Amino acid sequence: MRNLRSDNAIRFRAALLPTVLALAWPTMLENLMSTAVQYVDTAMVGSLGTAATAAVGATTTVNWLVGSTISAFGVGFLAYISQSRGAGEYEKARAAAAQSVLAVLAVGLAFTVLTLSLSAYVPVWMRVDPSIRTLAGRYFFVLYLPTLLRAASIIFGTVLRASGDTKTPMRVGVGVNLINVVLNFLLIYAPRTIRVFGLSLPMWGANLGVLGAAAASAASLFYGGVAITAAFWRHPEISPKGRSIRPDRTILIPCVKVAFPNMLQRFGTSLGYVFFASMINSLGELSTAAHTIANTVESAFYIPGYGMMAAAATLTGNAIGAKSRQMQRDLAVVILTCEVGLMLVTGGLLFVFAPNMVRIFSRDAAVIALGGAVLRMVACTEPFFGCSIVIEGMLQGAGKTLMPFVFNMIGMWGVRIVGTFVCTQMLGFGLRAAWGCMICHNLLLFAMYAVYYARGRWNPLREAH
Repeated sequence: MRNLRSDNAIRFRAALLPTVLALAWPTMLENLMSTAVQYVDTAMVGSLGTAATAAVGATTTVNWLVGSTISAFGVGFLAYISQSRGAGEYEKARAAAAQSVLAVLAVGLAFTVLTLSLSAYVPVWMRVDPSIRTLAGRYFFVLYLPTLLRAASIIFGTVLRASGDTKTPMRVGVGVNLINVVLNFLLIYAPRTIRVFGLSLPMWGANLGVLGAAAASAASLFYGGVAITAAFWRHPEISPKGRSIRPDRTILIPCVKVAFPNMLQRFGTSLGYVFFASMINSLGELSTAAHTIANTVESAFYIPGYGMMAAAATLTGNAIGAKSRQMQRDLAVVILTCEVGLMLVTGGLLFVFAPNMVRIFSRDAAVIALGGAVLRMVACTEPFFGCSIVIEGMLQGAGKTLMPFVFNMIGMWGVRIVGTFVCTQMLGFGLRAAWGCMICHNLLLFAMYAVYYARGRWNPLREAH
């Protein structure tokens, strides 16, 4: 009997694998395209010199802070919609989708006012070198002009993924990235002659430099918000068309209960990144440039993790809505196994090719050496980080966001920030020490998530049979 159950479990998990991959691969491709464009962006700006790279990279962590805080509102809708659809309550899911429109308007307008009004002060708070503060502030201002549409892209994209549609956000993301690359090519550089298939062709250029990169990103984000809103409005299963967006407490209160701890987590974590980057910026232009490029390179190697995280959140919500403990258990085995395998591969590639990857973005030998060194340090921890974000995805689908908030605050502020402050500001160590503190943070996070998940107290189906 035990062998029969084991065989059935293996067959069920094998059957579940295509479903997991069908949800994960569009998110992976979307992130891959976004990262590829980030690579091109960084390389194009990097060709203008180390100062330009530092001006753009100095406010990157604030960009994460805003984007991740907006994303937290989407997590509340993700849990509500995925669980409703798992339970077969499609009307509840559609009503929640309509309420997401209200969230986009409120959050998008609030962050537009906040970011634009503070744009001149952000580089000062980030301890950016005085010689590039004005440029960094202008870059930040232009980048945040389309914040309302950026909020639409983030939240509506999450709602679509919660409904099982990961392809629409992927298609919109591809368009966003292509527009960004083309406009970068036209707006950053001066008029010049390019060679194509042996022919010399005159090429127009706006010669806007760093501000051209900001304008290209802003225009692509504008397109992304409009396109995802149009697709959301036309969606056959989850469209809010014809529905009221007046506040509905029966939907918003459960969504906010899930979203609020996640928002605090993302805000607190991203604020930690801001402090972390500020301390690195204080080490000088070399460390800022190497850190910015290393972050850009590393982001490509997290793609499998975030793809699996999206699938884990949606399918865990479906399993809980359907009250299927078996599906939930098998889902965890399949996703974690895939995740560890993928992250072992990406971590190995990062370790081997780290200096070559940095060389794409900078010709400065010192930047290449320092960036390559810290990337090889972090490459060894990729599988641990991947497991952490997949478990966090499963907890999001279950609507359990309080303990992830606690874990991330302990890791970020108790280990990374305190450790980096002691190492760089008190002991005089450099970027390698700061990244060492980041690695300790990631390993502690893995340990806390693994123990919490294994104990199972978070699981609403724990007692279900």
